[in-house]
Amino acid sequence: MATKGTVAVTIAAPPESVWPWIADVTKHAEWSPKPYRVELVSGEPNAVGSHYRSVGWVPPNDNDHENDVEITQVAPLTRFALDATDSNGTFANTYDLKAVDGGTEVTFLIVFPQMKGMSAIMVPILFPLVGMTDIKKRMQLLKQKVESTQ
Repeated sequence: MATKGTVAVTIAAPPESVWPWIADVTKHAEWSPKPYRVELVSGEPNAVGSHYRSVGWVPPNDNDHENDVEITQVAPLTRFALDATDSNGTFANTYDLKAVDGGTEVTFLIVFPQMKGMSAIMVPILFPLVGMTDIKKRMQLLKQKVESTQ
């Protein structure tokens, strides 16, 4: 069974205000608790099929971890999905937006590839402790960023 995690946050802003923060991959670093950078490699910015290169920190101590990122789905104001591929495989990332009570509920889902070797043992143990904590922080930073611009 694949390792996965879901985190939802409600932002006091309409989907039209939240969407630009999610649908622009280069803005993701602005609401990350860990520094990283993203650059467009090919395709149109933030369009399905576009490829990006991201470099950043991955636990436990990889400060220059690289991912090939491909935008896989763009449904304006409702869903943005991307695949991030590294030596472990492809990680599916999906952001779903839903208007709720004058705000927006953003649900983030990450699904890991089938891990091999020691990673197959360690990831299911460490991800709930380290990875989910990081994702929750990231979603709170997204909330703060969007709400501060309202």
